[in-house]
Amino acid sequence: MQTESPPPGSSTPRKLIDGSLIFITLIAVIAGVAVWIQKGSARFWEIFAHETWFTIALTPKILAGVFIASSLPFLISRERIQALIGPDSGLRGLAIATLAGVIIPGGPSVTFPLTIGLMTAGADLGAGVALVSGWVLIGLNRTLIWELSFLPPEVVALRVALSLPAPIIMGWAVRRFMNRGAQ
Repeated sequence: MQTESPPPGSSTPRKLIDGSLIFITLIAVIAGVAVWIQKGSARFWEIFAHETWFTIALTPKILAGVFIASSLPFLISRERIQALIGPDSGLRGLAIATLAGVIIPGGPSVTFPLTIGLMTAGADLGAGVALVSGWVLIGLNRTLIWELSFLPPEVVALRVALSLPAPIIMGWAVRRFMNRGAQ
């Protein structure tokens, strides 16, 4: 028995400060103190300044990814998304989700919010896993720009061929597991 997701725009609010934020902050503070002790304050401030600028440069990409993801439920009907990559879309839906992951050109700041946006709009967890796995394992951007620049084409072709079924198998396994838990 499948429970209905809340309609677009009515998701439950998340805590601003949760366990994962506290954990990652604690790790960052410990790492900062270790750098200060081992390498000195000058190195600490050098790293701090570099990472602050990196965060400032990355923030617009993250915001764009979140905006695109949050807009999806309003741009594509829930019924359409469910038909394409919803829980009853079968292997065809997992193949579509995998292909979407393969062609997404962005990094995690685009891919993860987009996946969550699609899941909010009607995709199931199996499709989400297939999409992210397709992006990680077969991402066209990385394959064309990086792998073919450094590796022989036959190595890249073999790696891609061996990776092709993995996202679909993972998405199928998640669906099976979720269905078994719902019974």
